[in-house]
Amino acid sequence: MTGATPSPEPLVPTDTTSPQSWADWFLGLPLRIILIVGISGIVLVLLRRSIRTITNHVAEGTPFLDRGILKPIGQSEVGGVLAKANPLASARRAQRARTLGSVLRSTATIVVGGIAFFLVLAELGVNLAPFIASAGVIGVAVGFGAQSLVKDFLTGLFMLLEDQYGVGDVVDVGPANGTVEAVSLRVTKIRDADGTLWYVPNGTMLRVGNKTQGWATAVVEIDVDYFADLDQVRSLLAQAAARVVKDPVVGTHVLGEPTITGIERLSADAVTLRLKVKTSPAMQWQVARELRIAARAALERADVPLAGQRDLLATHRAAALGAHDGEERGAGADAGEPTPRDPRNTPLDDAVSGRDARVAAIGEEPVATEEPDPR
Repeated sequence: MTGATPSPEPLVPTDTTSPQSWADWFLGLPLRIILIVGISGIVLVLLRRSIRTITNHVAEGTPFLDRGILKPIGQSEVGGVLAKANPLASARRAQRARTLGSVLRSTATIVVGGIAFFLVLAELGVNLAPFIASAGVIGVAVGFGAQSLVKDFLTGLFMLLEDQYGVGDVVDVGPANGTVEAVSLRVTKIRDADGTLWYVPNGTMLRVGNKTQGWATAVVEIDVDYFADLDQVRSLLAQAAARVVKDPVVGTHVLGEPTITGIERLSADAVTLRLKVKTSPAMQWQVARELRIAARAALERADVPLAGQRDLLATHRAAALGAHDGEERGAGADAGEPTPRDPRNTPLDDAVSGRDARVAAIGEEPVATEEPDPR
């Protein structure tokens, strides 16, 4: 014999004129509902405060330095310097912690509020089976209708948890390449080299290339003349790299010894050598520029032409030597010493130079005179 289903409690006292009846009624259903709402509110406040405290510690970079025996270290100047030594990493950590904190707080609100709502309905005697079935149907409909949105959120969540990239990183995500300006669960904002701000949904990123995470490599390829002495070129490149390493500003971002590889490419008029050096994150481009400047200066001083520049280098050297000799012989030109001819002059240039020399010797422009008519 099955027991009878208990009848739901009345929403109002049976005897509205009796104070005792009101007291008994209040100690029943209303008190239970108040306890459910109150306890749920207290639990929600504690959860949100705990999540906010933890995420703030992580965002500020002091999750352990301000607690226990390490508290004096965290309050010292050394601890502050160590915590703020890398501002880029701090910005990434803060962005990731605050985003995850917002997601956790929203999730806690939904879960605790939903449980409290259904508990109150159960106390009121409402049958929850239709609600549960409706929630399942709505969940399936939303899942099919918002697949891309759900995919974006899930991808963004795993991306933040795995720390694939963050604010300030230079990334290649396929549709856009540039610097990450903001990261959220749904989209990532990327600013490219032209200044365009790209909004890339996280679910569309099939692969992500982070160019500024951990360390980087500065790569410089130099094409020298086919008949250049490669041993000499390697020595000159090593000298140029050593000069960059000793630089008080750029050299601090070099993490290893420069490497000069062998012949990378060989063509009819050029031999390609590659210079590589390990650098700090996001500094490979600056180090590469300094390497190119130092390599160009070293090769020019040693008269080593780049690919296809042999004739131009010879002409440049001849012109520079001629200008230097002209300055030294400037005083001897008044004594009648001939001025050396520029090998680049054409016959027209020689004629103009001769006319200018005659005018300078006479001191005035020649005046054209008419010959007398023999008649």
